[in-house]
Amino acid sequence: MGEEVEAQEFSRADRTRHREKVRRCLDVFARMLRDARFDTDDPMVGLEVELNLVDDRGDPALKNTAALEAIADPDFVTELGQFNLEINVPPAKLREGGLTTFEDTLRRSLNDAEQKSSEVDAHMVMIGILPTLAEGHLGLDSITPNPRYRLLSEQIMDARGEDISISITGPERLATTADSIVPEAACTSMQIHVQTSPEQFAAYWNASQAFAGIQVALGANAPYLLGKELWRETRIPLFEQATDTRSEELKAQGVRPRVWFGERWINSVFDLFEENVRYYPALLPITEDEDPLEVLETGGVPQLHELRLHNGTIYRWNRPVYDIADGVPHLRVENRCLGSGPTVADMMANAAFYFGLVRALAEDERPLWSQMSFSAAEENFHAAAEFGIETQVYWPGVGQVAATELVLRKLLPMARAGLAAWGVPEAEIDRYLGIIEGRCLSGVNGAEWFARRMQARSDLDRYDALRTTLEDYRANMHTNEPVHTWE
Repeated sequence: MGEEVEAQEFSRADRTRHREKVRRCLDVFARMLRDARFDTDDPMVGLEVELNLVDDRGDPALKNTAALEAIADPDFVTELGQFNLEINVPPAKLREGGLTTFEDTLRRSLNDAEQKSSEVDAHMVMIGILPTLAEGHLGLDSITPNPRYRLLSEQIMDARGEDISISITGPERLATTADSIVPEAACTSMQIHVQTSPEQFAAYWNASQAFAGIQVALGANAPYLLGKELWRETRIPLFEQATDTRSEELKAQGVRPRVWFGERWINSVFDLFEENVRYYPALLPITEDEDPLEVLETGGVPQLHELRLHNGTIYRWNRPVYDIADGVPHLRVENRCLGSGPTVADMMANAAFYFGLVRALAEDERPLWSQMSFSAAEENFHAAAEFGIETQVYWPGVGQVAATELVLRKLLPMARAGLAAWGVPEAEIDRYLGIIEGRCLSGVNGAEWFARRMQARSDLDRYDALRTTLEDYRANMHTNEPVHTWE
């Protein structure tokens, strides 16, 4: 959820001062881009995974503070809901066996954390939305006791001026309201980071947007919310609605949402940061003492605190990130399209597919986005969230096609070439892309497996069926066998 902040109230003067500072940061950022002051020599990739906590019955365990104390690992941090945790995996280089390193590190950390957190009756589940969540789990008393989360909720609700309305229609229909942003905590994701140069950023971001729908179709893993079977990746519409600062009138005026696919292909990373400053008022108008221009002109690296904090409250599905490592600034695309789980192996296959395909498309001589409208990419994205692995998508030169067929015929070979260009060992390529191929051939991903299992238990009480199916899911999750191989 971003940087730590302290509890506070904001005056009109605070907001005016913050706006001026954000614009100053933006000007300095533009100058840094012109002066080529970024780390581009040996790009790193990274991974973050959000988790759910459940008790022995499979119901949400509001125990993230106790779980963190038991785990005692700085890589694990809190998230918005008390039934959430996040693990940050150290960045790596793909050519140095980064994918296997990620898998080994993640499995080892999760196994150790599960053993320790189980002592406080908190077990970890990697899934896009915890299916056993009920209305009572999504109130303000479920928010993590961290000033940032409550402050962010207050600011979003104040900006909206009324309760949040959640309305999602799929095989069943859900209509409810919320008096805080806690429903956002139901959305648990894996976030994939790829570092890139300023010159290549636009190509990597455009490529990420172009095949976001394919990612979601293959990786959908959130078919249930509050006891209802909805979209195959219900996390997408839930996240869009749960953090919406707009009233119905503002929506009708065309005001942009804070969870945003975007509206155009870009020419520079500056386009995205400039849009953020131009279109969105600050939710957390906190101003630091740093003068970014003075820091830059004296040979330092400005933190750009205000610009980064503002950027962290605008939830693009592919988000631009400015960061500093070892005193050197860098840029990366943060891919936020996928839900967590089902297994570490599945998530690493999703990451491998992304890393390979984004490089192949970004470095293609004829950019895909020159052949495809932005609205077509967005339509693919939301169709994939609704229908999952059975989605029909549009693709240039092909037309309407099943997502699985497109992947098997066209995109897997491209992803393989992209991974080879990264220097990924052939054995890793075979293993991880083999999982993607198996998913496409079987037509089974996490959402499909869960929904089919629930259909077989349609005679049971809905929450009893959800608990039993989640128990099966957790058992299979710990095997690390890809979901398409589960019985």
